[in-house]
Amino acid sequence: MTGTRQVRPDASTRTTLGKAADENFPVAPFFLPRAWRDDLMAVYGYARLVDDIGDGDLAPGGADARHLGLGPEEAEDRIALLDAFEADLRRVFDGTPRHPLLRALQPTVRRCGLTPEPFLGLIAANRQDQLVRRYETYDDLLAYCELSANPVGRLVLAITGTDTPERIRRSDEICTALQIVEHLQDVAEDLGNDRIYLPAEDLKRFHVTEDDLARPTAGASVRALIAFEAERARELLHAGTPLVGSVHGRLRLLLAGFAAGGLAALDAVAAAGFDVLPGPPRPTKPSLMRQAGAVLLQARREG
Repeated sequence: MTGTRQVRPDASTRTTLGKAADENFPVAPFFLPRAWRDDLMAVYGYARLVDDIGDGDLAPGGADARHLGLGPEEAEDRIALLDAFEADLRRVFDGTPRHPLLRALQPTVRRCGLTPEPFLGLIAANRQDQLVRRYETYDDLLAYCELSANPVGRLVLAITGTDTPERIRRSDEICTALQIVEHLQDVAEDLGNDRIYLPAEDLKRFHVTEDDLARPTAGASVRALIAFEAERARELLHAGTPLVGSVHGRLRLLLAGFAAGGLAALDAVAAAGFDVLPGPPRPTKPSLMRQAGAVLLQARREG
């Protein structure tokens, strides 16, 4: 098992793991126990690679496809890559996976007793991305987040041995909110990939067209729409933050960082006047620290 953990990362794997620094929240901060950091990075590497497959954002050269046993003609076929990745994921549980990131994940799965379901949910979300480009209702979007985001929080709780039904419910609220925040930051990028994660019913309500979303800067109607969706995400984050007060020690700091990352990103969106079209508004370190302090203060009062 130790030998499996020490798989030497190749260039594509280092590229995937390096994206952790670009997230709105800390993935595996230094103050956590080394075992937790290793496990969280293993799960992050898996989740990041699945998203990169679904977004067509793999490292150049086709190394990931080769790891999965695919030839050059299949290296650009996202469905084929996702199918091969799912097959390799199943080897994590009953054999020896081929991809280095999955070989690195295997000790975490065994030690923490993780099940295939959350990992399969992330693959299902990225398959859905290949087929579904628009979401009619907010409930439709929430169902997508159940696959694309909520499994990550459930894995964090499982790794730390703190998963209870109530904590899972709160975690789902935070993770769904984080996914919505990311969608708000990436409206222009997503549209460039022919995807819109703003519910169609809300576009109609605010009299926003797809052409409006394609402009260099947002008009008043787009800003009003983004403000509405941002408030929804903020309410979800606040609903989920009792999760932070239900745990203790360094885990409390980690979960506070997740919630604070989403809140600070929403602060950045608001500071941009809800104009997300020129590019993703990014949270500042002072805003992140301020929000983390507020979340921890609330946790102390509730705990």
